[in-house]
Amino acid sequence: MNAEQLQKTLRASQYAEQVLNLHQAVLEQDYAVDQFSSSFSTEKIQHLVQDALVSIHDEMTWMHTIRVLRARLMFRWIWQDANQMTEVVTLTRELSDFADASIIAAKAFARAPLVAKHGEPIGYSGKVQDLIVIAMGKLGAQELNLSSDIDLIFAFDEQGECNGRKSIDVQQFCILWGQKLIYLLDHITADGFVFRVDMRLRPWGDGSALAISHVALEKYLSQHGREWERYAWIKARIVSGGKEGDDLLEMTRPFVFRKYVDYTAFEAMREMKAMIEREVTRRNIEDDIKLGAGGIREVEFIVQVFQLIYGGSKLELQDRQCLVSLQHLGQVGLLEQNAVSDLEDAYLFLRRVEHAIQALNDQQTQSLPTEPDLRHRMSETLGFESWEAFIACLNQKRSKVIYQFEHLIKEKGLDATVENFGQLEKQLDVVLDEKTKNLIHEFWFGHAIKKLPAKAVQRLKEFWPHLIEVVLQSDKPQIALLRLMPLIESVMRRTVYLVMLIESKGALQRLVKMATVSPWICEELTHYPVLLDEFLSMDFELPKRQDLEDSLRQQLLRIEIDQVEDQMRVLRLFKKSNVLTVAASDVLAESPLMKVSDALTDIAEVSVSATLNLAYQTVAKKHGYPLDVEGNRCSLSHLAFVVVGYGKVGGIELGYGSDLDLVFIHYMDEQADTDGHKVISGFEFAMRVAQKFMSLMTTQTLDGRVYEIDTRLRPSGEAGLLVTSLKAFEQYQIKRAWVWEHQALVRARSIAGEQTLRDKFEQLRCRILTLPRDEQTVRAEVLKMRQKMKDHLGSSKEQKKDGIFHLKQDAGGIVDIEFMAQYAVLAWSGTNKDLAHYSDNVRILEDAAKAGYLSSNDVSALIQAYLSERAESHRLALANHSMQVSAADWRDTREVVCKLWQRLIDPAAVFALESE
Repeated sequence: MNAEQLQKTLRASQYAEQVLNLHQAVLEQDYAVDQFSSSFSTEKIQHLVQDALVSIHDEMTWMHTIRVLRARLMFRWIWQDANQMTEVVTLTRELSDFADASIIAAKAFARAPLVAKHGEPIGYSGKVQDLIVIAMGKLGAQELNLSSDIDLIFAFDEQGECNGRKSIDVQQFCILWGQKLIYLLDHITADGFVFRVDMRLRPWGDGSALAISHVALEKYLSQHGREWERYAWIKARIVSGGKEGDDLLEMTRPFVFRKYVDYTAFEAMREMKAMIEREVTRRNIEDDIKLGAGGIREVEFIVQVFQLIYGGSKLELQDRQCLVSLQHLGQVGLLEQNAVSDLEDAYLFLRRVEHAIQALNDQQTQSLPTEPDLRHRMSETLGFESWEAFIACLNQKRSKVIYQFEHLIKEKGLDATVENFGQLEKQLDVVLDEKTKNLIHEFWFGHAIKKLPAKAVQRLKEFWPHLIEVVLQSDKPQIALLRLMPLIESVMRRTVYLVMLIESKGALQRLVKMATVSPWICEELTHYPVLLDEFLSMDFELPKRQDLEDSLRQQLLRIEIDQVEDQMRVLRLFKKSNVLTVAASDVLAESPLMKVSDALTDIAEVSVSATLNLAYQTVAKKHGYPLDVEGNRCSLSHLAFVVVGYGKVGGIELGYGSDLDLVFIHYMDEQADTDGHKVISGFEFAMRVAQKFMSLMTTQTLDGRVYEIDTRLRPSGEAGLLVTSLKAFEQYQIKRAWVWEHQALVRARSIAGEQTLRDKFEQLRCRILTLPRDEQTVRAEVLKMRQKMKDHLGSSKEQKKDGIFHLKQDAGGIVDIEFMAQYAVLAWSGTNKDLAHYSDNVRILEDAAKAGYLSSNDVSALIQAYLSERAESHRLALANHSMQVSAADWRDTREVVCKLWQRLIDPAAVFALESE
């Protein structure tokens, strides 16, 4: 060995002296093959660990071997650091690689005895479960120190049971697995330890289960995750766990990195900093170069606060490593380049000091030594002539960190008030009536405010002038304020929303504009404040079908099949948040009507399809699978069940608040038994699937319902069975159905279920609709049904005299147009099957023009009238208004509809408008 380098190493570390005394021969051999001067790749370190432990089956030998390897590598790292033969980033990466390799080796060694005793851990899906090891802190960021603890969290994908004779559940298996992993690395033997393992960052900390399922972790983070945990999870990294581990980590990203610009991170950082300062004072550790003023933690805080604020929108800021993210902050312009340079320089210096401290005695500490000899040895290792010279340099580096940190955490806008607030109050006083002024007074001096924590009251007072400023800029300030007051009251305890609206004026302006247009949207946000997260972060583009499917599938994938409440919550919030997105796009981006209806229909179809799969799985788990009519097993990939949408969902014309007209059809052998432990017939299986579907969709919870569902269009209506076989449906439609039921079938469309059965239904629908019919009979039946609807649902004579027009039900309204489209299919598709292809009114009318049954001019005018009336119905729904409008405003549109109605169906209708 090089004598001078050896001397520097031993001066730098008393621990290195101990290692040399114990392993001199091995260390000389390492030095001879030049393992002290070169850097090690990740693969090299992995091979070192694997080669050392290969073929070792005895626990004591395994533990001895890996501890000796750790001592050799530690001596090498201290040698390199003391002789300035490595960079801080290289050293911390190699240390982290060794920790990863040790964890993977310990995990593999710990598994075999557990499997021998309990069998393989099998999840409910049938997959063998793995122990997912999540590295947190410095190991997660691959920035490990010479003597760092390693912070870990253990997880697994899904619950289940082991398949051995002494079976235990998957969670207990993973707990035992994790306990053994910790013991193999953490237990102190005559050879020392490999790594101290700290598990306190797991959900609920000490005292909680050592391993947690994906579902439980997701639930914890969404419902109980605290701000400091967001900071911690920035550095989270999967050490071992395969695709399931990657999926789990991806699940945590929205918790850490919010979609919107999250200014609340400033306050969370200030609170954590204050907590650390109290701890530093309490423990008298001002000389701690990690926790003290201007220390490593402050550099990390500066970087992390920007990551939490902007990481959701600037993906480059999601990197785990402090220095990498620091460079990105400079590149995106969030930090001045000189600040980046000062912080990087200070951080690297502080980390090198940290290594010098820990090298002395292989202790996890960041406090500067107090003994003169240790101070002299450390300053010498770091290249300073004296301790005083070192301290002067250290203080200079720390002062630059302190400056940047103090500059960053100054209150940024949260205590600022809008200029000239007094003038704004005077302007508000002018535009408000006395009733509204009284409501505002009652709000500020009522019980709700008195019960608020002082901090929440302060935030509300800071928010109020910003709200008033934007409200006064709107065209309907009084309406906006009245509609927003209940929303403000519902969220004022969750001050994060108020902070976001203060800091994001654009979001506040959008909220005020939405309030002026749509009380319905305000009511949704008030009843379900969780939707405000989506509203404040949405980009106002209509959701795409594939994105909807992917989003809901991912949300439901990790919910176990018996967790019904969680399933219901996901389904409800998925529907509500996406409908809100459509409404915002409709109002703020002025999206076209047809695209809005397409998007609303897509949301419904995706919800129906996911709910059907959940219902089917639930029944199959309990009773096994049935057989179809051809004797095939109806597994999850062959449901033999279809949901048919009628009315607006069938016609791809859903509006806001529309219910769903649904019919359930199956293709199962009703007499054959299922293949599970609790056997039921195929008929009963189909019924239970339909009942479970209805329960998941329509049960009233705190999150409302997914949709109101109407099943009265099924064969025989309310007197009929909830679910019908395809054969029975066919016989009913051909032999017993009324003409109005065939009218309804025009707007029917399969929207969920097994594709082969969906195709069979579509073929059957086409066959029924194209049956030969007498045109006069169809005309008479259509007219009779239309008159019934007018009598029961249309405007009264008194309302008509008062100039009221029911946009949907009165003459010249939406239903007239729908009935003409249905008449066209029933009367003419017997000779032209193409007319029965589509279920939406616009394309039916267009096909009628192509086939020559209607003129292009008539169809064009009719479609324009239809779209105008539907657009108005959407606007009225958003405004929480009825479908009754001024007849005078719609006279020209109605005349177009009534003239064609008269020519096509009812000659007497020409006088309908004149008679009003």
